Amino acid sequence: MSLNVSPLEIFYRIVALGASRSSVIRCKPGARCPNAQGGIRRQLSPLTAAEDSVAPILELQSRSPSGFCRHGRGERRTRSGEDGMQAHGETPSQESRAQTRCDSCKSTFLKMVWGFLIILSVSSSWVGTTQIVKITYKNFDYPFFMTWFSTNWNIMFFPVYYSGHLATAQEKQSPIQKIRECSRIFGEDGLTLKLFLKRTAPFSILWTLTNYLYLLALKRLTATDVSALFCCNKAFVFLLSWIVLKDRFMGVRIVAAIMAITGIVMMAYVDGYPGESILGVAYAVGSASTSALYKVLFKMFLGSANFGEAAHFISTLGFFNLVFLSFTPIILYFTKVEYWSPFSAVPWGYLCGIAGLWLAFNILVNVGVVLTYPILISIGTVLSVPGNAAVDLLKDEKIFSAVRLGATVTICLGFLLMLLPEEWDEITLRFINSLKEKKTEDHPEDVTDSSMHFRSRSRANGMVSIPLA
Repeated sequence: MSLNVSPLEIFYRIVALGASRSSVIRCKPGARCPNAQGGIRRQLSPLTAAEDSVAPILELQSRSPSGFCRHGRGERRTRSGEDGMQAHGETPSQESRAQTRCDSCKSTFLKMVWGFLIILSVSSSWVGTTQIVKITYKNFDYPFFMTWFSTNWNIMFFPVYYSGHLATAQEKQSPIQKIRECSRIFGEDGLTLKLFLKRTAPFSILWTLTNYLYLLALKRLTATDVSALFCCNKAFVFLLSWIVLKDRFMGVRIVAAIMAITGIVMMAYVDGYPGESILGVAYAVGSASTSALYKVLFKMFLGSANFGEAAHFISTLGFFNLVFLSFTPIILYFTKVEYWSPFSAVPWGYLCGIAGLWLAFNILVNVGVVLTYPILISIGTVLSVPGNAAVDLLKDEKIFSAVRLGATVTICLGFLLMLLPEEWDEITLRFINSLKEKKTEDHPEDVTDSSMHFRSRSRANGMVSIPLA
């Protein structure tokens, strides 16, 4: 059997079979290009097909002077099908990315809305508590009994949390299961009698002492001054965390602490020395100090807690206050330190209002951490200062002096400086560098636009260089 095949066709077959990535066959000028009609089939290895499906394909039309051959019709169909599959595969990924961005924007928007509502609720509850205490003092001047009565309401924190769990959770748990789950904040074994006395006693005493000193300060100072001085607890938390917990040193927070101390000194000497406000300032600063000590010790011994664990812990504090600290108001009553003659003279409506708003404040602070950003909770706390100032001005309780106003503003600015994140300097530098990069990117574009404009004008004027033949 004789084969009438020329050496040139054998060469073309070897090239066609051995080509792995090339999709164009070059022919000699004047020679006939082998195609599907000439009986030569182009075979693709699996590797070549895979590479072609991934890499973008540029189809070239045949031109007679250069000697490039036009692709076969079957090859075009194959590649067009592969391109369609590739475009079809990219479409779901783009849709998923768009859906992810939409979900993230929606969650951010909801967090901001919840944050705005939480800010208003936190500041309103704190302003309401402070103002009702001032009103109650006109008829009932017994701060420790008010503190003890309000702390007992903390027992209702966990039932409120469990009611929310039953209303929102898909897998509902029994109260015993939920209590066992939330009691892990005390350790792996849960809440034992030893841990109850060891962990709850010091925190319950600090809680009662903080509120009692706060109420004592309200007897001598205005609500605005006391709420502003209480904002110093943020500076005290930083100083104690830096000393005890060895937290990161930040110069801006040292400046904030100095501003807080400056505001305290200005507030203490606003009425001269010795003045009536010094003892009230001491009570308010003592309340802020015990609050800071409570937070630092909580972080040291118990760490962080979720919403359920915080609700369980605060309810445990209320139970400890009811069982072990109830003898204190009884002793103060019979020793005539806090004594009221008719039992019916107790303003139970005001006392329930104070306790309810205090409980609402604690619930909102813990709920806000779950629903929105924690920094917004702190902003809601500091907004209680202008809120109390507005109420004091409406009541004409006291005219603000320049020194008192300067002290309040200084303390609030120090509080806001405390809210800066730890990487605030790096974030600021990155933001400045990004602005510089945008300016440098915009400048070459301006240069390119000007050069294009110059070229278009030169062409319109006929100044185009024509190459010689």
